[in-house]
Amino acid sequence: MKTVGLIVAGGKSLRLGGKVPKQFRTICDRPMLSWAIDSFERAKFIDDIVVVVAEEYMIYTSEKVVDPFNFTKVSKVVPGGESRRQSVLNGLKALPLSTDYVAIHDGARPLVEPKDIDTVVKAAVADRAAILAVKASDTVKRVKGSFVISTLDRESLYLAQTPQVFQYDLIMEAHREHEKLDKADAITDDASMVEKRGFKVRSVEPSSPNFKVTTVDDLRLAEAVLKGREND
Repeated sequence: MKTVGLIVAGGKSLRLGGKVPKQFRTICDRPMLSWAIDSFERAKFIDDIVVVVAEEYMIYTSEKVVDPFNFTKVSKVVPGGESRRQSVLNGLKALPLSTDYVAIHDGARPLVEPKDIDTVVKAAVADRAAILAVKASDTVKRVKGSFVISTLDRESLYLAQTPQVFQYDLIMEAHREHEKLDKADAITDDASMVEKRGFKVRSVEPSSPNFKVTTVDDLRLAEAVLKGREND
């Protein structure tokens, strides 16, 4: 059985700003993206890694992110698309024909632990689809026009994270079907496409913080977490 880690880092990081997209910003003296790749490199159930970045950053990624850290599992760096969904699909199309499962991960989640990657891969092998997701800790409100219109039951609410792991044929077909729909590129979560096809997706809680870096405060917090792990 072959499982490929597909790390998607094609975003332009408009919210965070800076001279380079956030996935290339430095955390603990190395590019943020390299931390995510490192976790997949150390995961026992990941056999191969494909990284998706904007076309203009392909050489940069090879020279500044992959080569300096001797990642032996990274087999390809491929160009992304105009949207996250297009970038994922480009990555899926670039996977080896021998791929059985694919673990899709946001390059802006540098804190994912190798053991959590392995756990969610095992769950996907058992159930065809599984994601990391964390239970909502705050009360969640639905708001419209600046007014609360309802309060949701927190007990059943989870916040989706990545990696999201799928049987390769299942997620590839889901993307192809979704591509035919109006506003197909508005999708931000691969699991939702599988859910719409009637498949159940197993939820696995991560063992440690795995948030997505979107702000400068997130960047600082991620660095603090990584420094804490180095001291453990």
